[in-house]
Amino acid sequence: MHELEAIVLANKKSWQKGETTFLATIVNTVGSTYRQKGAKMLIQETGKMVGTLSGGCVENDIFQYTQQIIRESLVIEYDATKAEEDLSWGFGLGCNGRVIILLEKLNQANTLSPLNLVSQCLNKNKTGAISTIFSVTGTIDLKIGSRLILYPNDRTETDIQDSDLVEAIVHDTMRAKQEQKSTVNQYRLTSGSVNVFIDVIHPPRSLIVFGAGRDALPVVTLAKAIGWQLTVVDCRALQESYQRFAIADKVILTRRDIINQQLAVDENTVAVVMTHNYLDDLEIIKYLLPTQISYLGVMGSKNRIANIIKQLHSTPAQLEKVYSPIGLDIGAGTPAEIATAIIAEIQAVLAKHNAGFSKYRCQPLHVKETIQHKLINSSDKVNLFEHQSSTSVGT
Repeated sequence: MHELEAIVLANKKSWQKGETTFLATIVNTVGSTYRQKGAKMLIQETGKMVGTLSGGCVENDIFQYTQQIIRESLVIEYDATKAEEDLSWGFGLGCNGRVIILLEKLNQANTLSPLNLVSQCLNKNKTGAISTIFSVTGTIDLKIGSRLILYPNDRTETDIQDSDLVEAIVHDTMRAKQEQKSTVNQYRLTSGSVNVFIDVIHPPRSLIVFGAGRDALPVVTLAKAIGWQLTVVDCRALQESYQRFAIADKVILTRRDIINQQLAVDENTVAVVMTHNYLDDLEIIKYLLPTQISYLGVMGSKNRIANIIKQLHSTPAQLEKVYSPIGLDIGAGTPAEIATAIIAEIQAVLAKHNAGFSKYRCQPLHVKETIQHKLINSSDKVNLFEHQSSTSVGT
C-alpha cells in the first residue's frame, strides 16, 4: 500500500474510534536528510505511527511533542549540522542536515485538513496541492498552519485573510501543481514575511504491465511493494492470470486489437511491455506512443525494438519516452534481478535522475530546491534564505 493511502486509512479508523490524531509533515530541509519535503507521518494518540520522517531518529521525540500541543499546530526543528546538539539529543541523526517539521492536531470537521485533500487526490487519481504557512516574522497577523488548498479541479479554499498574499500563493501553487514540483516560498509584506511550503500531492504511480508470463510477476510484486497502482494486461486471455497476479489492482484479459478500448492512459501512467510476442508488442506500442505516458519500457533486443519502431513512423518526441532494452545495467540475470533493474530505471526516469553510483556524486542525493522569494506590497529587497539561491519579484 502506498504510504499516503496507509496514512489516510489509519486516520479514518482512528476517527471512527473517537481517537485524536496528529500529522507531522516535513516542510523544509537543508543539507542531507533521510526524507525530503512533503514526507508525512500520522501519529495516533495510542503512540502508533504510520509513515516515517527519518531513519527512526526523531519519531519517538515527535510523539512526545503531541502531548504538548495546546494549539492546533507546532513547528519543530532538528539540526544535525551541529554535532554536539545531535549527540546531546541522543538521536545520532548523522545526516548532517536540518529538518523543519510542522506538527498538526487534526480536526475532522475542518475542510482545510491536509488529509482531506490527500484523500481526494487518491480517490480521483489526480494531483492537488497544499500551501501551508510554517514561519511568520514581523507584525503580520497570520498564524502558523494557515493554508490554501488547490483541489484537483483547480478550485481553491483558504483561511488566509491577506488578499494580496492569497493572490500570490494561488499563482505559485497553480504553477507548482502544473510543474509537479513542491517548493518553499518566502513572501515579504510591508509588516514582515512568511514562509510557505507548497506541497504537491501526487497520487500513486499507475503501472501497466503488458504480459502475464512468470517473468512479469517479480515486476508486479516490486512495484506493488512501492505502492504503485498495478494493472496487468494479458493478450493471451488466460484465466489463470487472475490467480497468478492476484496482488495486482486489475487484471485485463483481452486481445491486442481492442486494448485501446479497455485502458485509460495519462501522464501519471508508466508501462512495461513484456509479452514476448512481436505482433502484440507492435500493436501495444502503436497504441501507447501517441499518449501522454511518462515511460514506456519494452523487453527485447535493440534490433527487435528498432524493427517495431521502423514500422510505426514515430516522431522523435514519442521515441524519447521509449526505453529498450529495458532496465538499468546492473548485471541482472534472474527474473527477480531483471525486475529490480526495470523498477529502478522507471524510478530514475520519473525522478529525472541519471542513475549511477551514489558514492561518485559531488552533490547530496537530494539536490536542494530553490526557495522562491516574493515581494508583496513592498519594494524592499529580500535576503537569501538558508543560503540558497533565490529570485526577487517586485509588485
